[in-house]
Amino acid sequence: MPHVTGDRTGGERVRRVGLSLRWRVAVAFGLVALVLTGALAVVTWNLASGYMLRQREDGAVLQTAVNVRLVEGVLRSGSPGLRDLIAGITTDSDSTVLLEREDGWLTGGRQVGPDDLPSPLLDLARDGVPARQRLVVEGLPVIAVTLPVPGDGSAYVELHPLPQLDRTFRFLSSVLIAGVATSVLLGVALGSWASRRALRPLTELTDAASRVARGDLGARLPDRDDPDLAPLAASFNRTAEALESRVRRDTRFAGDVSHELRSPLTTMANAAAVLENRRDELSGTARRALDLLTGEVERFQRMVVDLLEISRDDPGRAAPDGDDAEVLDLAELVTAVTALRAGPAPAVEAAGPVPVRGDRRRLDRVVVNLLENADRYGGGPVRVAVTRSGGRARIEVDDAGPGVPEELREQVFERFTRGSRAGRRGDDTGSGLGLALVALHVDRHGGSVHVEDRPGGGARFVVDLPEARP
Repeated sequence: MPHVTGDRTGGERVRRVGLSLRWRVAVAFGLVALVLTGALAVVTWNLASGYMLRQREDGAVLQTAVNVRLVEGVLRSGSPGLRDLIAGITTDSDSTVLLEREDGWLTGGRQVGPDDLPSPLLDLARDGVPARQRLVVEGLPVIAVTLPVPGDGSAYVELHPLPQLDRTFRFLSSVLIAGVATSVLLGVALGSWASRRALRPLTELTDAASRVARGDLGARLPDRDDPDLAPLAASFNRTAEALESRVRRDTRFAGDVSHELRSPLTTMANAAAVLENRRDELSGTARRALDLLTGEVERFQRMVVDLLEISRDDPGRAAPDGDDAEVLDLAELVTAVTALRAGPAPAVEAAGPVPVRGDRRRLDRVVVNLLENADRYGGGPVRVAVTRSGGRARIEVDDAGPGVPEELREQVFERFTRGSRAGRRGDDTGSGLGLALVALHVDRHGGSVHVEDRPGGGARFVVDLPEARP
């Protein structure tokens, strides 16, 4: 059989990987929670902060008005206790009072000079225009309130500290941010839980379909009481039952036909052998006809044997176990099979024992078919290697042929696939089942097989099997 296999493991197509449906649902829940709680947090922040700030500003204005009346009374009476009054007003160590007099600015409390305040605010104070403004003076947030001193015309500025309000705002913002973050996390968790429950039937369907694709034709979905899911489960189960019945019927048919063909083929082979023994008595044309007949009978016999081999494998059969399974040294097995070849064969490259658990007859057939494939279509094997890495055993068979075109590698070990030589006669084109048996036996051992380019030209067939655990 020619090289028409594709790369099952080494040449996988690049697929776009994105978020799964479950995570998209979870993210959608999280985004909805973010929008709703974020909007609620913004509204709460604006209402709460605005209310508290207005209350603090109104209180600051009222307190400043009371203090201005006290200052006015002292100035009207001409009492020398103005400095003591200002010192008494600024009992809070962070508050500040600035009173402009003819001889300069009189200050009390926290030492803040006029140069530390905005010029427009001082201009309003000098003009006798009431004003208030939130400022940050020397790192401290304050409310600056300016009021005129009646009857005197002096500029009065009082700075009311806002550390408590600032701490309240920070605490409120932290609580709101934490609430939004928590709601988003809860939304994602709720979305993940809800999507997992909603997609559980789809997960079961995917698992059952994957089992069917791997050959387990007995995979079924459990019966559902849900009126939306019951038809899906019933339809899948009917399809799987029909497929299983069809495959088993075809397998029995192939086995029955192969058995029925063995007797006439044996008769034909014996008759051809008799004619071959009397070859010298035949004319040239008869000899050529005998050669064609002998070749076709031999090819037909190989095909019947391969069909019987395939028909003996039940669909969905697991990896070899029980009496058929044993721990084998893969390097020793490959070396023994290679040494029994009729023609020359390269030495097997192996670093040491490579233990695998499997059926010796099947693994022997895998190696024999790969070597025969290299003989027929690759100019013979030029390298055979057995390696182990990461808990996997690996067989590599290199040939010196033209290699396998990339576009044919998807046709991996398909039955009766012979590539460009399909339909020819007169050449030993094989039965088209050799590599199909390789794929079948390797799959029964839980492994994989693919073909890739050999460095320097040619094809490299690679068998990957699980290594036996001690």
